[in-house]
Amino acid sequence: MINTQEPNEINTVEMLTPPDIVDYLDRFIIGQQRAKRAVAIALRNRWRRRQLTPEMAEEIIPKNILIIGPTGVGKTEIARRIARLTHSPFIKVEASKFTEVGYVGRDVESIIRDLTELSVNLVKSEHKSTVHDTARSLAEERLLDLLLPPPESSRQPVLQDDDEADASGSEPVAADAPDVDERSSYLRTREKFRQRLRMGKLDDRHVEMDVQERHGGLIEVFSSSGVEEIGMQIRDMVPGLFNQQKKRRKMTVEQALRVITDQEESKLVDMDKVIFDAIQRVEQSGIVFLDEIDKIAGRESGSGPDVSREGVQRDLLPIVEGSTVTTKYGVVKTNHILFIAAGAFSISKPSELIPELQGRFPVKVDVNSLNKEEMRRILIEPENSMVKQYQQLLGTEGIVLKFSADALEALADLAEQANNSCEDIGARRLHTIMELLLEDVSFHASQMGRQTVEVTGDYVRQRVSLQAIEKAENVRKKGKVGFTR
Repeated sequence: MINTQEPNEINTVEMLTPPDIVDYLDRFIIGQQRAKRAVAIALRNRWRRRQLTPEMAEEIIPKNILIIGPTGVGKTEIARRIARLTHSPFIKVEASKFTEVGYVGRDVESIIRDLTELSVNLVKSEHKSTVHDTARSLAEERLLDLLLPPPESSRQPVLQDDDEADASGSEPVAADAPDVDERSSYLRTREKFRQRLRMGKLDDRHVEMDVQERHGGLIEVFSSSGVEEIGMQIRDMVPGLFNQQKKRRKMTVEQALRVITDQEESKLVDMDKVIFDAIQRVEQSGIVFLDEIDKIAGRESGSGPDVSREGVQRDLLPIVEGSTVTTKYGVVKTNHILFIAAGAFSISKPSELIPELQGRFPVKVDVNSLNKEEMRRILIEPENSMVKQYQQLLGTEGIVLKFSADALEALADLAEQANNSCEDIGARRLHTIMELLLEDVSFHASQMGRQTVEVTGDYVRQRVSLQAIEKAENVRKKGKVGFTR
């Protein structure tokens, strides 16, 4: 778990130098050095801005980045890994899903509302981690009360001390000896139950408890900003109307301990501080990844307005250049949120975006299609490489999967050829090839027992061919016959 950070200490990992950040990204993403450098500089500039006087820091705006290149080459992964490195609130959205304000569909301000919601959940989780031990102890006591309800006599004080007697004006009253024995016996039994609970020996036992039901608000079905604001107002006017119903449920002790611990953590967490920290986190460290921005490029066509293209650009402009957005947690300023946009721009061009929006993405970076050598490296070098993923997946069935050097060469060569002859989908092509290659092994693995499967170059060529890949593409693209090479 991540420790809670003070607002002025948010994401101190950003103190990493740009070369350090690029080295981190190299562990997961092959190639695209220019894009990595641009993102690393943007992160370092955040740290630099915080070293300035408040007056100067307020004047410095983030240098938003536009990444231009084909799909499947690492554009989204760069932004996602950066957000994970810095523990920043991060959201990925497709620009093509938004429409101009006043039309049916999502409005662009919902991006910031969703980002704030994510930030609140992130910070709340961090705050919960700091009170987990206390919450766990309280949860144990509540669960022991369910497993072993205290006797009636043990709920009363066994003996008033002198101070209590003086305060009440009465004489000390001694409990009956049987009550004392009963309480002592109960406490001994309770301690035995506590030890068994901590050792996991009671995990399969069942208990009944009241659990708060979580209802998805009906208002959330709608997505226009007006209806969302109505939903916030209703929740403010009628507190307790939502998410307050409780239902009696039967569950195992293991499940009950998790539920009660979560309840106790929520009680111990100061939500006012969580919301304050979350908004600070969004405003100072938030990252928005706008994918498919090329789909909204281009001028209006025809006689009517194009509500999904230039209209969306006009609505995005104030958010990107800096405005205030009302959320259910308060007002959020977008002035210092980092926006990273990406698009293939295979049909349109970046210059077809409206000039004002172009100016808000001063850093423009091209990413290249992946060649054979980069495909080979993607198979084996990243920490979460594709070969490692398949080895571990099939390893659960007792299969030891080994790839020879010539097998990796053959796979990379097939991927490059397929991307040249079919649509260029980057590293995602390797998923198609690996599934075709290991289809029989994956299907029969549970009956094969423990054995080693050697994948060689001949093994690859026998099971996968360019024609098989093209045939698979034709199945997905009915009506398209053949491909030009």
